[in-house]
Amino acid sequence: MKLSNANLDQLPPGIDMPGYDRAALTPGIVHIGVGNFHRAHQAVYLHRLFETGRDHDWAIIGAGVKSYDEAMRQRLQPQDWLTTIVELDPAGFSAMICGSMIDFCAIDAGQLIETMARPEIRIVSLTVTEGGYYVDAKTGGFDASHPDIIADAGNPDRPATVFGIIIAALMARRAAGIAPFTVMSCDNLPENGHVARNAVVGLAKQRSDDLAQWIEANVAFPCGMVDCITPATGPREISIVAEKFGIEDAAPVVCEPFRQWVLEDNFPMGRPALETVGVQFVPDVAPYELMKLRILNGGHATIAYPAGLLGINYVHDAMTNPLVTGFLDKLQHEEIMPTVPSIEGVSTESYYRKCVERFSNPAIGDTIPRLCFDGSNRQPKFILPTIEARLAAGQPVDGLALESALWCRYCYGTTDSGEMIPPNDPNWDRLTAQAKLARDTPQKWLEMADIYGDLGSNPVFAQAFAAALTALWQNGAEATLTAYINGD
Repeated sequence: MKLSNANLDQLPPGIDMPGYDRAALTPGIVHIGVGNFHRAHQAVYLHRLFETGRDHDWAIIGAGVKSYDEAMRQRLQPQDWLTTIVELDPAGFSAMICGSMIDFCAIDAGQLIETMARPEIRIVSLTVTEGGYYVDAKTGGFDASHPDIIADAGNPDRPATVFGIIIAALMARRAAGIAPFTVMSCDNLPENGHVARNAVVGLAKQRSDDLAQWIEANVAFPCGMVDCITPATGPREISIVAEKFGIEDAAPVVCEPFRQWVLEDNFPMGRPALETVGVQFVPDVAPYELMKLRILNGGHATIAYPAGLLGINYVHDAMTNPLVTGFLDKLQHEEIMPTVPSIEGVSTESYYRKCVERFSNPAIGDTIPRLCFDGSNRQPKFILPTIEARLAAGQPVDGLALESALWCRYCYGTTDSGEMIPPNDPNWDRLTAQAKLARDTPQKWLEMADIYGDLGSNPVFAQAFAAALTALWQNGAEATLTAYINGD
């Protein structure tokens, strides 16, 4: 049965349908970046809130600025913006029809600015990927020299970036005497609210100091930690939805049965009562962010590249390999977890064990290539800060250097058995070229200053990295991992 409002009452029994009147929902949020993660996470929390009978004036209008956003819009429009969410619990799959999104802007900057300028829109939220915030790797600040930013600064009336569009909408509201909306990043970044502020204010400064100062003084950018493992949708996922639940959905989402959202409570224009459906509102999100980014995301990176070199395709299969899990366990306990600040009432060991359980879930079908993807953006966020923290404390980084060397070896483009690794990074050609140079001269890999910054010239890290990469080429991943696990 094709998914649509008209067909909801004809879907098979056992599917969780919206119990609220979607026609009575009104928008309060514009969300930019309607990918799988947003629909498995933020959209589901709002769907569950609407199920309680509350806050029906906080529905979502989807939006985007890229060609793939338009492709998603075209898939969702015929099904009235509904999405099938399948939670992949090993004990049994369950499906819900999520109805919290009620519209989707055309991929047009003018229409999006007009929509965000409407007074009922009180939050603009973002999932534009870790690499979408124009961060300068050397300084950690805003990259004002990026061609996209230069273009928007020179054409403020025709912005092409998310942040140029946000500025234009804020200016329209200011001119109309409408209070500014809150900008809420839902991307997987340390201090994502601060990063979003840097991008908006940094671009605004290219226009005028007055505009930048007004945004800094009047616009809220709450930080948040988000978590839900959400694989890409492919033929397997579409067939699960069709065969198991009898739903013809052009863009279904499958995910694990675990979600976490920790938010700074900084919403001057108000917010939905998400605490009633499990969102944690805290004064300081940073410790939760570090715990998640280092233990979970750092853990994903830790298992990804050795598994990729060993020719393992699925994450749950990697978690049955003693070399992969041995590397993960030792690196977490000796180098990663000690850098995570304590949180009252939270056990980092329990959190780590929960991550291991989640990684091992065979029902998710998450793939090693997905975890390996976009290392040039992910490594500087999930691994390199941990290395810097260890070095600043005068602590060894042998295991983390090995993780970085495994990434380098993976980017060479072949597994240990000689099979080709398909391109798996927006910068793949450059990474492969550097990895080939680094085979004989490891320092060449660390010379990518836009990724490693000053870390590449740190003698302690450089020496540990060189030793690890040399061992990988001389002995192979299996023997190198065995030596590390055994302390040889």
